[in-house]
Amino acid sequence: MTQLVHPAQSLLSEFDGFYVEFSEADSRADIVLDRPPFNVVSMKQRDQLRIVLEALDDDARVRVIVLRGAGEHFSSGGDIKGFLEASPERVSKLAWNVAAPARCSKPVIAANRGYCFGVGFELSLACDFRIATDTTLYALPEQKLGQIPGSGGSARLQKMVGIGRTKDIVMRSRRIPGAQAYDWGIATEFVGDAELESATDAMVRELLAFSPLAQRTAKKLLNDTEDAPLSIAIELEGHCYSRLRSSHDFREGVEAFHQKRKPLFKGE
Repeated sequence: MTQLVHPAQSLLSEFDGFYVEFSEADSRADIVLDRPPFNVVSMKQRDQLRIVLEALDDDARVRVIVLRGAGEHFSSGGDIKGFLEASPERVSKLAWNVAAPARCSKPVIAANRGYCFGVGFELSLACDFRIATDTTLYALPEQKLGQIPGSGGSARLQKMVGIGRTKDIVMRSRRIPGAQAYDWGIATEFVGDAELESATDAMVRELLAFSPLAQRTAKKLLNDTEDAPLSIAIELEGHCYSRLRSSHDFREGVEAFHQKRKPLFKGE
C-alpha cells in the first residue's frame, strides 16, 4: 500500500512564531504566540495553529486550552506582506483556520494584553472567554489598508455587540480599550495587567471543576443554536439535557451534592 502523506506532517515539524506548553498535572495546554516584539502571525502559523488546536482537542489529557502572547502584546495582527503573496484559494481558508478555537470541543481562553489587532482580535473572538487588562487594545484596522476583516472578525463581533458598535469599530478602525471591551461584553473579565496570569489560572481552575462532558455539551449546544429560532434552540437544549441525565457525571454530581462533597467527574 502506498504510504499516506498529510500536510500536517511538515507543518508540525517546527512551529512558526509560537510554542506550546503542556501541564498534565493541571490538565492544561497553553499556545503562546512568540514573535517579538508584536507577535505578528504569519500565513504558515495560521495553518499550524489550527492543526495544534485540533491535536489538543483530541488529547484526553488536556481539559482547558489557553491562548496567550509572550511579552507586552498578544498580537498586532497578521503578516501584511503575506496577504499579497498568498493565492486567492489560500486566503479563502483563513477564516477556517482562525475559527479553530470555536470548533474545539474544549474550553479555550484568550488572555489578552497590549495590542490585540487584526487576526489577533479575530483569534480571540473565536475563543470562548477573553480576559482583558488595562493595557489591552482591541482593533480591526483593515480599513487603513483598503481592506476589511477576512477571518470572521466583523461577523463574530456583530453577534456580540450589534451592528452599530461593529460599524464603529470596523469602519473607523477604532481601538477599543480593555475596560470598554468589558463594558460592551467583548471581554469576559477585566483585570489589572499584573493580574492577567493569576486571573487566567483562576478561570482554568474554575472550568476544571466542572464535568468535561457537560462543558463539551454546553459549548456545542450554544455554538449550534446561536442563529437558531428560540423554539429550535429550546428543543435542542432539551435533547442535550436528556442525554446528560444518563451520564456518569450527572449521577456523580447529584450524589456529591446530597453527600455534601466535591464531585469526581470523569467526562463520561
